Amino acid sequence: MHKFYDNHLQEDRTEELLYPAYAKRAMVEAVPKYRLPQKGMPPEVAAQIIRDELMLEGNPRLNLATFVTTWMEKEARELIAETFDKNLIDKDEYPKTAEIEKRCVRMIARLFHGSDNEKPVGTSTVGSSEAIMLAGLAMKWNWKKRQKNSGRSFDKPNLVMGTNVQVVWEKFCRYFEVEPRFIPVVAGSYVTNPEKVVSYLDDNTIGVVAILGTTYSGEFEPIEQIHDAIKDFCFTQGIKIPLHIDAASGGFVAPFIHPELKWDFQLPLVESINVSGHKYGLVYPGVGWAIWRTESSLPEELIFKVNYLGGELPTFSLNFSRPGSQVIAQYYNFLRLGKEGYIQILKSMQSISLHLAEKIESLRIFEMISRGKDIPVICFKLKTEEPFSLFDLSHRLREKGWQVPAYFMPPEAQNIAVMRIVIREGFSRDMADVLFHDIKTAVEELRTQTRSRQPKKSLRFIH
Repeated sequence: MHKFYDNHLQEDRTEELLYPAYAKRAMVEAVPKYRLPQKGMPPEVAAQIIRDELMLEGNPRLNLATFVTTWMEKEARELIAETFDKNLIDKDEYPKTAEIEKRCVRMIARLFHGSDNEKPVGTSTVGSSEAIMLAGLAMKWNWKKRQKNSGRSFDKPNLVMGTNVQVVWEKFCRYFEVEPRFIPVVAGSYVTNPEKVVSYLDDNTIGVVAILGTTYSGEFEPIEQIHDAIKDFCFTQGIKIPLHIDAASGGFVAPFIHPELKWDFQLPLVESINVSGHKYGLVYPGVGWAIWRTESSLPEELIFKVNYLGGELPTFSLNFSRPGSQVIAQYYNFLRLGKEGYIQILKSMQSISLHLAEKIESLRIFEMISRGKDIPVICFKLKTEEPFSLFDLSHRLREKGWQVPAYFMPPEAQNIAVMRIVIREGFSRDMADVLFHDIKTAVEELRTQTRSRQPKKSLRFIH
C-alpha cells in the first residue's frame, strides 16, 4: 500500500474518536474522527465541535508569515456570504458574475498598462499558482508554434528563472516537462542578476520569469534591466523570448506606490503577468489573475469551448466549478477603494513597515535585507554572534501568539537564515510597537536563558 495512505490508516486506528465535553449535555457518545458517524446531530452541536477544535489554531491577524489577506470590511464579508452559491463557471446562469469577472480583467490589464489597441485578455484563477501554470502553458505552446514554423525541434523546452522563485514554478516545469534553468542568487544579493540571464538563454527557451516582490525577501527584481538583457540577446540571435512577470505579491502594490517603475506591459517583451487578488488585492483567499498582453499571446488551442448547461462556454483554467464570491469581493474592493484608496492603504502599510524595520535595526544585532520599501515586507538576519538562532526567536514569539517565520535562503545562499514579517491591512502601528517590544524581550530572555545554561567556572578561594 502507498505509504501516504498507510500512514493515514494508521491514524484511523490510533486516533479514532472525538470526545466533546459539553456540546450537548444529553450527548454522551463520542464522535468518530475519520469515518462518517452513523447518525447526524443538531447543527449547533456540529458547529460547536468544530469551533472547539479551531480554537487551538493561531490568530490570523497575528500571522505575519502569510501574504494572504486576513481582514475585510463587513460589507465585503456579507457579499462573499451572499455569493458563495454562485458557480463562476456557469456563465449562462450567472451572466452578471461573468460580466464582473470581465470588468476586473480589463481594470487589471489597464492598471498594468495594457493597450486597448493590443486587446489584452485574462482570466480569474484560484490564486497565482493556477495563474502561473496557465501562463507557463501559454509560453510553452507559443514557443512550440514558433519552433515548428521555423523548422526547429520542439522537444527540449526550457524556462529561465532565479532560484528565488516560488515552488509552483518548479511544479510547472516538472508537471509539463520543461527544463528549469535556475540562475543562482547569492549571499548578499537575493534577486536575479541581469548580467547572468543571457548565459542561460538559447533557441529552446520558452520564456524568462522575473519577480515583482520575492517571497524570500520582499524585494523587487530589476525587471527593466532583465528585460533589456533579453531584448539585446533576441535582437542578436533573431529569436523571440517573452518575459513573464510573477507579480503575485507586488502587482497590486507597484502601480499605486511605485508608479514610476517600469515592470509591466510598458516593456515590449512582457507577454504575461500573474497577480494574487488575495494578497495586496486585499481579498480573502483564494483569487488570482492571469493577464496576457494580446489575444495572440494566449494560444487558441488552450481555450476549450464546452457545451455546458445550454450554452457554449469558452474556458481556460485548471479548475472548473468554483464560487464566484472571491471575484465579487475583488470587484467590491475596486469600486470601494479606487486608486486613491489603494494608494492610501498601501502607503500606510509601507509606513508601518519602515517604522518597524527601524525599531528592529535599533537593536543592533540584525542586518536588514529589506525594510518594506518595495512591498510591505521586512526581512532580516542576525549580524552579530548570538547564543541563539532566528529559529529560537521565532519559537519564542510563537509563545506570545505571533507567527513570524524563520527559514533559510535558496540554494547558493542556503546557509543564510532570515526572518520575515509581512505587513497586511489590519496590522496597525500600535501592533507593530507591541511586536517590537516582544522581539526585544525575547532577545533578552534568550540571551539570559543561554547564559544560565553555561557551566559555571570554579571559584578559587584564598584562605
